[in-house]
Amino acid sequence: MAVRGKKLKKLEWISQVFFKDTFAVEEGIYFLFDGKEYTQLFLKNGYNLKLKLDAQKFDESLVYFGIGAVENNFLAQNALADSKYDYNTLLASPEDVFTKAVAEKKAADLLKLENKKLDPNFVVLQKKNIEMSLAGLTNYYKQGLENNKLNGSASPSFNYDNYAGGKTKLEDFKGKYVYIDVWATWCGPCRAEIPFLKKVEEKYQGKNIAFVSISIDNLKDLDKWKTMIKEKELGGVQVIADNDWNSQFVKDYKITGIPRFILIDPSGNIVKADASRPSSPALQEQLDKLLN
Repeated sequence: MAVRGKKLKKLEWISQVFFKDTFAVEEGIYFLFDGKEYTQLFLKNGYNLKLKLDAQKFDESLVYFGIGAVENNFLAQNALADSKYDYNTLLASPEDVFTKAVAEKKAADLLKLENKKLDPNFVVLQKKNIEMSLAGLTNYYKQGLENNKLNGSASPSFNYDNYAGGKTKLEDFKGKYVYIDVWATWCGPCRAEIPFLKKVEEKYQGKNIAFVSISIDNLKDLDKWKTMIKEKELGGVQVIADNDWNSQFVKDYKITGIPRFILIDPSGNIVKADASRPSSPALQEQLDKLLN
């Protein structure tokens, strides 16, 4: 386990279950990472924090004691509550419902900060975080509305270098559904979807669908891309875009964040410009209806 932040020292292990350390910090938000999960920490000089957690039930079990516990228990409880918030339903709602729900969420989040025991500087940071988080959520929602306008229209095409050799273009798959994964080797959330994508590819092997992964890695990282495909034994059709984020296909789909998944029908028309991820049960539900 390690703390990530500005000039923080490596933690001193006392035993397999207990560690301690003392270090100077610049007041602010840091992250505690155990190799699988992470949590935010608010640290300032003078704090004397103790924490207890079960790594198998990370968010549910995390509790702080000592000086600074109030702020950090707030962060832990807030993260747990946020993990249970139904963002999928929110993002799928009509615009007026979305706007109202975001306003209600903002009011509720700000109300939680009306605790006189909380450090004033912590409150200021959290208010900024609420504003930024909801602004990002709203922008994501608006991008989704723009993506939906593409549904039903003819898909933009591509003609990219294939890992197996030669060029591959969208028209090569005419007559089949095409599920496209836009990703990059440096993208953590993209890599997290790989095991789920492999299972989806296996389930629909032999069905009328092609799985195409388009990397937007910089071309200088071509070898890195090839190495990951080999080491991770990636399936489907692996191609790399000709100009990373500035590739025409990426710009035509207005892709500003990855991973991004796209579903195209056998005639080359867009079924979903922002399709469900492989890790979402909604994807297989949709593919079952289309392919069975």
